[in-house]
Amino acid sequence: MSQIISLDSISPLGSPVTVADMRAEMDKGGCSSSSCGSSDAQGDLPDHIWDKIKDHPCYSEEAHHYFARMHVAVAPACNIQCNYCNRKYDCANESRPGVVSERLTPEDAARKVIAVANEVPQLSVLGVAGPGDAVYDWRKTAKTFELVEKKLPDIKFCISTNGLALPDYVDDIAQHNIDHVTITFNALDPEIGAQIYPWIYYQGKRWTGRDAAQILLERQLEGLDALVKKGILVKINSVMIPGVNDQHLAEVNAEVKKRGAFLHNIMPLISDAAHGTHFGLIGQRGPSAAELKSLQDKVSDGTKLMKHCRQCRADAVGLLGEDRGQEFTMDKIAADIDYNPEKRDLYRQVVEKEREDRRRATAEMEAQLAVNSVSTVAEQPMLVAIATKGGGRVNQHFGHATEFQIYEVDSHGVRFSGHRRADNYCVGGYGEDDRLDIIIKALEGVSAVLCAKVGDCPKDTLAQAGIPVLDDYAFEYIETSVGAWYAAQMACGQEKATA
Repeated sequence: MSQIISLDSISPLGSPVTVADMRAEMDKGGCSSSSCGSSDAQGDLPDHIWDKIKDHPCYSEEAHHYFARMHVAVAPACNIQCNYCNRKYDCANESRPGVVSERLTPEDAARKVIAVANEVPQLSVLGVAGPGDAVYDWRKTAKTFELVEKKLPDIKFCISTNGLALPDYVDDIAQHNIDHVTITFNALDPEIGAQIYPWIYYQGKRWTGRDAAQILLERQLEGLDALVKKGILVKINSVMIPGVNDQHLAEVNAEVKKRGAFLHNIMPLISDAAHGTHFGLIGQRGPSAAELKSLQDKVSDGTKLMKHCRQCRADAVGLLGEDRGQEFTMDKIAADIDYNPEKRDLYRQVVEKEREDRRRATAEMEAQLAVNSVSTVAEQPMLVAIATKGGGRVNQHFGHATEFQIYEVDSHGVRFSGHRRADNYCVGGYGEDDRLDIIIKALEGVSAVLCAKVGDCPKDTLAQAGIPVLDDYAFEYIETSVGAWYAAQMACGQEKATA
């Protein structure tokens, strides 16, 4: 009997798929809809860069629909303190950086990676993102990668760092074949930096205030320059903090882009007193979805922006937007475990077919939108929220969604805009009515929600708030569904304009 695996991302019906099913899909010699086309997703990227990012869920917006990441919490030590960070231990329901349920040795981490790879065929990336700093705790980070690459030579490695220790380890990073490094970079101005970092630990001494921020800035820029010279892709993470650095991040963006950063991820501050962070305790608010989008739009000209970040835990497992980490705690993993690559190999082959089909369908839809656009109708880009479990499809029940992916659409096409959570970062204690209020607030500015199925109660409640929830496009590709919905809205608008 074939083993059942969770493969919702390539199943149009969102049902479990067997290894035999994947083989059958490959034997078809075609795609799931009428035609396949060659991909232009690579754009003007050279082949060696495209090969590094095409299956990386953080560096490629397309890849995040199909591929999963795994973080192993092997690096607990940190050399700076951030006012938005509290490295909490064992809070299974809290989703934000620095939080873990288990701290691992490199040996335990390697065993856990094999267990996940056997059960999660989408796995393509292994990252060390703390819960401290992956570079400051370099010995444990490097040992983990050494152990894993012996068993899974095809997996990509990532690290996240604040950058303070980075210049001292760039050569080591390059030798370990780590293609992707993320630096958290929040300020060019030391005065602003001093409001974010109360202290750093550098060269055996604790530094505070402006001096600490200046040292950190210089080390971050030195590390960024050195990584770029080595050909290592650098993603910059910046935390948007209203009233502190929100007006300053455009300058940060310009500087890191000039220095060769591949991608810039501007993230909203997560701030709640329950998290125990300094910013949470003093009531520092995070930005609204509209404020975040406004800043991203402001810096988007010529900049590759990451808009699909989920600000993952330091032990996250699964597709972005989901966390299966609790399925793989060490007490559930056998002492001796062998890696079986069959699922992952077959999954990649099937996904390539799905990706090509989706790209072709999207290109055809966008061409049709352009043909049907009527200049006499006043056109404004519209936002559409999608309930999805992955795979680039509208394939999730409205009531099961803990987040919605947001797409912007006009006659120029459909563009991913970001995501909005439909729950709190620490979930619990909310009834259905409370949750609908949270969802309505999260969907401010959204013109419609597309999902696989929706009940009458939430459908009616959101309709009263001016947000229609539709299951007309269940299990179709997201871009084609959004395009079809938008075309219908424009047709309706044109009829009203000529009536």
